Amino acid sequence: MEHRRYITRRRARFQSMSGPVNLPWGTEAENRDGFLWRGDKQLCAASAQNTKEFFVQDDDGQGQERGQLVNAILDRLGPREVRKGASGPRWEKIWTDPQCRRYKRPEDEEYWLWNEDFYNAPIKALRHIAGLVGVKDIGKISERAGA
Repeated sequence: MEHRRYITRRRARFQSMSGPVNLPWGTEAENRDGFLWRGDKQLCAASAQNTKEFFVQDDDGQGQERGQLVNAILDRLGPREVRKGASGPRWEKIWTDPQCRRYKRPEDEEYWLWNEDFYNAPIKALRHIAGLVGVKDIGKISERAGA
């Protein structure tokens, strides 16, 4: 599915197709013919790594909550948590959960990479994943996002 509206899920600083950009959290972008645009500035391909790192779709008006949930999930599974020894049991839950499997890229069975669908997943699915990995205050994320 091709999404039309995106927002930044965190500050986006990168070299875009039209030059350097520095977009604050919540900045809107539009998908035109497979590329994200901010006004007349072409940012990146909708399927590019920069899109995964900085943007989430907002076609349903839930982009803020989606971005906060994606950020919280990635933080709970990130390098800082690995150093604390806390991410192992969380990753085990991800690997064994059938709903999560649809968000794994299939190229490598030994390593988990989130696919593009994860970054644009329905809020219900992201809340489920956030609960699995122990994201605290999922309800507060929804409140802050205006849900």
